[in-house]
Amino acid sequence: MVLELKVQLKLRPELILTPQLRLALKLLQMNRLELEEYLRAEVERNPILELSEENHLPLEALASSGELHGEGENPWEALFQEEFSPYPAFSFEEPEGIPWEACLRKEEGLYEHLRWQLALSGLSEEDLSVGEYLLRNLDERGYLALSPQEVARDLGISVERVEEVRRRIRFFDPVGVASLSLEECLLTQLEYLGLAESLAARLVRDHFPDLAKGAEFLAQKWGLPVQEVAEALEIVRGLEPFPGRAFSSGNTVYITPDVIFYQEEGRWRVRLYEEGLPRLRISPYYRRLLADPTVPRKVKFFLREKLRSAEWLMKSLDQRGKTLLRVTQVLADLQQEFLEKGPAYLKPLNLREVAERVGVHESTVSRVTHRKYAETPHGLVELKFFFPSGLQRVGGEAVSSEAVKEYLRELILNEEPRRPYTDQELARMLFEKYRIKIARRTVAKYREILGIPSARVRKKA
Repeated sequence: MVLELKVQLKLRPELILTPQLRLALKLLQMNRLELEEYLRAEVERNPILELSEENHLPLEALASSGELHGEGENPWEALFQEEFSPYPAFSFEEPEGIPWEACLRKEEGLYEHLRWQLALSGLSEEDLSVGEYLLRNLDERGYLALSPQEVARDLGISVERVEEVRRRIRFFDPVGVASLSLEECLLTQLEYLGLAESLAARLVRDHFPDLAKGAEFLAQKWGLPVQEVAEALEIVRGLEPFPGRAFSSGNTVYITPDVIFYQEEGRWRVRLYEEGLPRLRISPYYRRLLADPTVPRKVKFFLREKLRSAEWLMKSLDQRGKTLLRVTQVLADLQQEFLEKGPAYLKPLNLREVAERVGVHESTVSRVTHRKYAETPHGLVELKFFFPSGLQRVGGEAVSSEAVKEYLRELILNEEPRRPYTDQELARMLFEKYRIKIARRTVAKYREILGIPSARVRKKA
């Protein structure tokens, strides 16, 4: 048998994603904030692209003025050349640059805020270690997550010593931190304000379960003047129930809509929300460079590659906007009753129905609605909200799960406060009133999604 090398030509069909198609799919899946960040990064990477919304001198004007070659005064260079040290440098020393890392700051957390107060409290070394252990076991509300007995067992000391250190910490800023309960937290704050023997403190200490029932109830039950009770309750309302809330590490997340639904001439329409979105253009300066015969060939090759990349990006952006408008316009047509009347009128919908109307694949609709939001007359909602699952009415048409939640909310709002409905009763009422047959556990699931407590808790409140 002889081994030899051969070159053969074979033809076979194969699906390959071109760079242009990869870019189009990538942009289609981005929401508005991600797209804005991506476009600004592309402007930094590709010299051919410019932001048309910015007011700036053309590059050729800068070149003719000599600023690109370092001539003239540049205030930013002067800033970076400033000496950070307060002492003058010797003639043989190089100027000290600004250590920009020294200008950075980290948000102070609850532990850091309490740690320096503990260090200045004058406690002994042993008590400082106890305090350090307590601080490390505070939850995000500022409450102690362990009992004093558990702390004493872990550290091998007496419970009395733990309580002594904990009392010192409770009067740190924020007052009430390291408390074991809401009642103790409020009493600590009242004691700090010099109101330890006031009516407000008595209400918290002796009648805490009845505070939510109001001044008239407390005054009638305990034989106290209504005005005095009302003033005491006002003091209690001004206290902070969660001392650690001001030091929460959670950042506020802002959502910007990608599309806006509006009504025009009796029909619901959609427009893209483009405010603040970078507007790109091809730099005219580099276009002229490409037409200049004196520019070296390597430079032209580089610029042509960047120009081709910029054109792909702008075409993909245009296609993304058109596809997003087509899909959301179909959503507006199919969910017109929701836009006019509210969530109770959402219809069951799936990706296939929308894809068939638009004339695209289901995966395209999925990418279009991925992590994107729409501004509607009923608030800001995710585009996935327009695709609720459906439940079949007995002998009737399907109803969306969002509509069932609205029916459930309405039943609970109209219930008798002294006798709230159980989940089983709610399931029965949904069947009798709306002909929707669902299990008790489904009612419990929807109730929890709506943030509504159980019947036992609602009755207690």
